[in-house]
Amino acid sequence: MRILVLALSGIGDALMFTPSLEIIKQKNPEAVIDALVMFRGAEQFYSKLPEINEVFYHDFIRSNIFNSLFFVLGLRKKYDITFNVYPSNRREYNIINFLIGAKKRVGFDYIRKNFINLGFLNNLRLTEDDKLHNVEENVRITELALETNAEDIPALNFPLDKSEEEYASDYLAKINVKQNDFIVGIHAGCSVLKNHINRRWSPEKFAKVSKHLISKHNAKILIFGGPDEDELKDSIVNSVESEEVINVKTGDILQTAAVMKYCKLFISNDSGLMHIAAALNLNIIAILGPTNENYIKPWKASHKIASLHLDCSPCFYYSPKPLTCSRDDLKFKCIKELEADTVIKSIEEMIAVHKLPAN
Repeated sequence: MRILVLALSGIGDALMFTPSLEIIKQKNPEAVIDALVMFRGAEQFYSKLPEINEVFYHDFIRSNIFNSLFFVLGLRKKYDITFNVYPSNRREYNIINFLIGAKKRVGFDYIRKNFINLGFLNNLRLTEDDKLHNVEENVRITELALETNAEDIPALNFPLDKSEEEYASDYLAKINVKQNDFIVGIHAGCSVLKNHINRRWSPEKFAKVSKHLISKHNAKILIFGGPDEDELKDSIVNSVESEEVINVKTGDILQTAAVMKYCKLFISNDSGLMHIAAALNLNIIAILGPTNENYIKPWKASHKIASLHLDCSPCFYYSPKPLTCSRDDLKFKCIKELEADTVIKSIEEMIAVHKLPAN
């Protein structure tokens, strides 16, 4: 059996298919499983997964349509089953899945805007359920395609090897952070596509939380994020004005994750790094505004959700349309009026329960 996983929609979404990969391999140890991705970070960690045979990378965003079509047709008729990981609710993903031409093209009937995004091109489908986690949705289509039942759903898997672990150890020494310090990670960014920048909590409030952790707990604060988020990260560092706050700059997502592994607490918006933190089994404070908590809460990891839980929330559901807010008083009130003291309360509860910063 030859299987291709289309993990095109981002690093977090690719990561939330890893429990399904483990189930597929358990049920069909002879299966050859390949993956198609369009983000380098996804390529890097998928290449390390024991279930994956080969990873195909293509930048569909920057490539012209003819190069992309030629690339996709090179995969045509080579697979028995193809999976569009959840959520992949854009017409482009469904067209790619259709053109690859597997006998079983697995995906979802999305509740919103499914027909105009050509969901019918997938010939093995389930209707999405807003009450379920993304991991659970992926397992549902895995069970459908393999005609089996999963006895238990595994944790996320983000493998790191000795070279990344050595890198992280050297990096901490370079920035004068000891491995037994109370290291707290922060990710203040998230995707900006489709107006998702409005999921971000303000850098000023992240700075206030950082000052609290330094003052009360003698914490070392590591600010994570990609090169495109350096200005955002620096704004937090400059606001705190302390040598205990450091803008972490690494070479790739694997090195970033290796440094994150030393964090005893990780505070994050809804982002791919939040899901990597879950895979690393960190203690997580997830800051959520418009997002549906059911979809993305840290999977099988210790966490607390910091949210206002407004009557209008969640307003973000999986749809190709940009994120919008229907409120008349204050747009995106759910994230803008979430105060630092509310997040600090969740942090203090997490610290008390887990007796942090104990090793």
